[in-house]
Amino acid sequence: MTGGRIVIAGTHSGAGKTTVACGVMAALSRAGHVVAPFKVGPDFIDPSYHRLACGRPGRNLDAFLSGTELIAPLARHGAAGADLVVVEGVMGLFDGASGGGELASTAQVAKLLQAPVVLVVDASAMARSVGAIVHGFATFDPELRLGGVVLNRVASDWHEELLRAALAPTGVPVLGVLRRDAGLTTPERHLGLVPAVEREAHARDTLSTLAETVRAGVDLEALVALARSAPPLTGEAWSPEPESLAGEARIAVAAGPAFSFHYEENHELLAAAGAELVAFDPLADEELPARCGALLLAGGFPEVFGEELSANWALRAEVAAFARGGGPILAECGGLLYLATELDGRPMCDVVGGRARMGERLSLGYREAVATADHPAWPEGTVARGHEFHYSSIDPSAGEVPAWSLRARGTERFEGHVIGGVHASYLHTHWAATPEVAARLVAAASGRAAASDGTTA
Repeated sequence: MTGGRIVIAGTHSGAGKTTVACGVMAALSRAGHVVAPFKVGPDFIDPSYHRLACGRPGRNLDAFLSGTELIAPLARHGAAGADLVVVEGVMGLFDGASGGGELASTAQVAKLLQAPVVLVVDASAMARSVGAIVHGFATFDPELRLGGVVLNRVASDWHEELLRAALAPTGVPVLGVLRRDAGLTTPERHLGLVPAVEREAHARDTLSTLAETVRAGVDLEALVALARSAPPLTGEAWSPEPESLAGEARIAVAAGPAFSFHYEENHELLAAAGAELVAFDPLADEELPARCGALLLAGGFPEVFGEELSANWALRAEVAAFARGGGPILAECGGLLYLATELDGRPMCDVVGGRARMGERLSLGYREAVATADHPAWPEGTVARGHEFHYSSIDPSAGEVPAWSLRARGTERFEGHVIGGVHASYLHTHWAATPEVAARLVAAASGRAAASDGTTA
């Protein structure tokens, strides 16, 4: 990777890094740059805005899910054809998976990419203290290069003068200053921002405003120069191409506003293994795509669209019939809720026994997982890493086999459901480090398609 790259980080969650990152991506794209956008961590929502800002897939760099060794190769893969890479961080710059180490932190990803960091500082309630904060961030890890700061939520010209004077002794350049502006906020709900797919027209308007705000308040030329000061990142790019095709099959992928949580690499792996991916919208489509050999029900916000999903009884019946017929289904989080008997009292597909309901308790974090039952994609004993982020819960159902044994912070619990060809759980998985998952699912879908046609696989 020879193009420029920067990481936009925050001092803490809520400092404004998403606002700045999206604005920078949009402004640079509008200035003629081909920007490859990335997000540190397992986030699905911010990359939906990155896609709109850059016109390219928003991708994730997660050192826990994929391993540190794949961070640079995944970045090379996602940056193909781009002249700039902009990476949005997660939480505070040094906050990692365990809370105590650097694993999966923005700082670790920046070091693995040899990329300079632009630190977003929420200056709304400080003056001279900003110097101490930036000095600390600049010197905390000698292996990390802090290339500049963007001061966010600055109140006035006088406030800006105070901040610049305090930062002068640190030697860290101020690359931008953004004033307080309530109009730059974006709608949020319990898991963060509202996905762009649910409000695309408004999201595009917001990105246009952010682009103009960043263009006026950030020195884009200095930002590009900083990005291009990163050394060449040598090595091979990650590739989804398998050693051999797993088969040929159509895989139906739930999409649309209710099911928008997808990792780009997972789809690329399925396509490379021989699958034709066909999207369908459970809110609107009354039939599954024709001749599909497997279903992929990703996460999202089915609870927000419970009434519409329940009203589409024709598709619910088709999904249930597909499952009863032994069709392979992979469902994660939102997909699990859709397969339940009901969600918040509304009938769902009734594939997975148990009633799902929204609550106030958040289940959040990385998980070490071991498959506890045989499934075409996840054979018993398969080791994986994943992530949970949900407020819902589902009643256990007698006789159903759990999908996973999950380990986190020294504890173990069982979670999910395996019923015939159905594998449904709360665990979100990224397959870059386990490409065989995609190959297995394609092989299962191919076998089912061949059987339904009366041919041999």
